Amino acid sequence: MFKLFLHNGNLFYEKNPYVEKNTFLTQSATISPTYKYEDSKDRLPMPVWEGHEDTIACYQHVLKVAFDNFKSPNPISGLISPFIDTAFNGNLFMWDSAFNVMYGKYFTQVADFQVTLDNFYARQHKDGFICRELSEEEPGDRFSRDDPGSTGPNILPWAEWEYYCSTNNKERLSKVFDPLCGYYRWLMNNRAWQDGSYWSSGLACGMDNQPRQAEGYDPMVSHGFMSWIDMCSQQYLSATILLKMAKELGREAEVSWLLDETELLYKIINEKMWSDTDSFYYDTRRDGSHSGVKTIGAYWTLLAGLVPEERQERFIAHLDNEKEFKRTHRIPALSYDNPHYQADGGYFCGGVWPQTNYMVLSGLRKAGYENLAYEIACNHVHNITEVYNNTGAVYENYAPESANPGNPAKADYVGWAGLGPVSVLFEYVFGIVSDAVNRKITWRVNRLEKHGIMRLPLGNFTVDLICEKRENDAEEPKISIKSECPVTVEVIWDRNSKIMTN
Repeated sequence: MFKLFLHNGNLFYEKNPYVEKNTFLTQSATISPTYKYEDSKDRLPMPVWEGHEDTIACYQHVLKVAFDNFKSPNPISGLISPFIDTAFNGNLFMWDSAFNVMYGKYFTQVADFQVTLDNFYARQHKDGFICRELSEEEPGDRFSRDDPGSTGPNILPWAEWEYYCSTNNKERLSKVFDPLCGYYRWLMNNRAWQDGSYWSSGLACGMDNQPRQAEGYDPMVSHGFMSWIDMCSQQYLSATILLKMAKELGREAEVSWLLDETELLYKIINEKMWSDTDSFYYDTRRDGSHSGVKTIGAYWTLLAGLVPEERQERFIAHLDNEKEFKRTHRIPALSYDNPHYQADGGYFCGGVWPQTNYMVLSGLRKAGYENLAYEIACNHVHNITEVYNNTGAVYENYAPESANPGNPAKADYVGWAGLGPVSVLFEYVFGIVSDAVNRKITWRVNRLEKHGIMRLPLGNFTVDLICEKRENDAEEPKISIKSECPVTVEVIWDRNSKIMTN
């Protein structure tokens, strides 16, 4: 275990070998220029969607707010890189920032939103700890390392891998690999139980007030002596991604310990946390029993590739059950049949959150459930657009039983509110997925209206993609491709496919 020692009033850490290679720790602060949407819009991606001008207006609104929230670091704070502000309380949050860059990856022609995460790497402690919340104006961590809510969730590797797939930036991959491994090691040694499963808390898992622990434990600040299904799954996901990074970088021998970790977590999650009676993954309590709380956090298992094929249909069916997760606005963070469920959202007691929706959609795609992902994505974007039409804003979370903001919810929380009108629209409603590493785009054409994206970034160049209006699903899409460099586009529709090049 990496330990913290106090000697003559000074703090000493047992060193983490990965942190010793963390170059962000000595990086000087970079002051960025101010970006304005109006000055940059002709270089940014622009969706085309005939008959859906209100959704396009919502998209443009999100970009305006996002660029207004892109800031330079205050050198006094110890932050080193420009960042997309969490837009919550003047602090930078790990959980929020990881999702913010999931849609920021589309703006690389103008500003690099990914460097937001550099600020967390620059504040890594010598033993690998990274605090989940950093002040934008003052130095120091916002939480003590021993606080159950001090760090997490560990989804930074996922955020970095998505960026790599979108940009093919191997230089960045090499730079972030060591701090990511160092942070993983810290969590192994400080957030795991004796059997190798992981614990968290409401604040640390990002779903603050969700009632998952047994009665008597505070849902926000206590671990409740549970093994947390989302935390265990996120660790498995991060381990598998770090192994892929290591392969890309030729550093596989340095992370062989992650193979043992994934084997152990796979066994724990599928043997101890799965209920065959309910066909659901649960948190497990101190006595080994299941919590019985159906939380959206269980679907990190799907994204992580943890769900055996023979269980997938039963597990995914909960998302399409009107008595559980299929509500007016999909997907509530807590199942409808839970006694704590609130029709107006109640934060994580039923609220529909852009970041957890994006996680579930990513998991459904990974498992091959494209049609359900498309259906949920269309529902989500439709409801976001309705709320925007009525209020002129996008929100931190939404009500599950009507087209309304959640209660409570911050307006123009951009923030992860950008995920729906940008990433979910592009990737799941339009069905356009970029792979810059292989210079390829996969387009699952589901819409009949004319639609597409102008200036879609693919590595260091952009692509214009337009599909003309069709009469029915069986009609072969008429696709136009315009690009500065050669690109391959795989078009998929109604059980057919074709390969196109420009």
